[in-house]
Amino acid sequence: MKYVRIFLSLMLSISALSISAQVETAGGVKKRAEKESKESGTPGVTDRMQEFFQTKEIHDADVAYKKHVYRKLDLEKGANAALYYPEDVIDGQENLFRIILRLVVDGQIPAYEFLDGREIFTDQYKMNVADILNRFDIYAQPAKGSTEKNPKFVIDESDVPTSQVNNYYIIEKWEFDRRSNSMKTVVDAICPVLDKYGDYGNEAKYPMFWVKFDSLRPYLAQQYVFISDDNNLPQYSLDDFFNLGLYDGEIYKTRNMRNLSMAQMFPDEDDLKRAQDSIDSHLKNYGKDLWVPTREEYLAMKGNDARQKKGNAKEVDELPERNLNDDSSQTIVTEELQESKGVSSRSNKKTQAKAKKVKKVKTSGGSSSSANPSAEKSVRRRKR
Repeated sequence: MKYVRIFLSLMLSISALSISAQVETAGGVKKRAEKESKESGTPGVTDRMQEFFQTKEIHDADVAYKKHVYRKLDLEKGANAALYYPEDVIDGQENLFRIILRLVVDGQIPAYEFLDGREIFTDQYKMNVADILNRFDIYAQPAKGSTEKNPKFVIDESDVPTSQVNNYYIIEKWEFDRRSNSMKTVVDAICPVLDKYGDYGNEAKYPMFWVKFDSLRPYLAQQYVFISDDNNLPQYSLDDFFNLGLYDGEIYKTRNMRNLSMAQMFPDEDDLKRAQDSIDSHLKNYGKDLWVPTREEYLAMKGNDARQKKGNAKEVDELPERNLNDDSSQTIVTEELQESKGVSSRSNKKTQAKAKKVKKVKTSGGSSSSANPSAEKSVRRRKR
């Protein structure tokens, strides 16, 4: 009996140890999740999600071509309306500017100084939140727990200048990867542009700050928007909107040694438009001449060229039909051609005059009347 009690006590102690180990393990997992959520800034966006949305850089040895293009997205265009609406917060839905401003003010993503073509995304050029609010006249109140060393702000929804942000600047990075033999396009950064009216009623544009697109992607992936008015089901997120190139933006600058904009390089509007179209076509068609086509692709291209040449030759061979009853359709022979053939213009005029005097003979199978009366008499005499 004594051994049975000892055995039962040992079993109870072992089970208690296993239960405590499970509780400690569960508590460790819970604490780790809390730690991840605190480090990422908001629950639902963890460090693992941020690492997942980071764009992998192409190795320098594999880059055969690189181009930085600056585009202006006008929100008045129908293709870019998904970035502006909804203007107010509706059922948790926010537009792009509200998302960017909220993340910057809360300190979840950094904002960088707008340097007009010399953008450097380092800690040296990070902007202070208080400076941003003061510079662009955005009213904010100190939040709870705000200190001088760690200031925090709260902005009311009515004080967010959403209606004044009608444009965005984006930086596109075009890189040709020789390993995959393809051109890859990545949105590198986004800058909201604030429109303000001066004392004399003139409108001025103020670029606010740059935000790295990779730091925005985890938050944009959770915001779904309408792409068109035909389908009211939000099928694409804001992250898909930029990655799929669903926006419509014109090129206003490319990175160059003189740091000049397209308007400065091409003052004429027609020349500017042609230059923008040339850059677009060059980037989209780059790499087509760098690879050798397969046999099937070569035969298909050769067949298309042959059909195109045949169509052009057919158009040249087909001449308009002449109306023989129309005197104006007669061929006009120039005097130089007549002299080269040994025919004088005077004789040509005489022959044309004689041709006009000749009467046209009408032939009809069942008519009793004839153009030559003598022929009728001879036929009647033969019948007798």
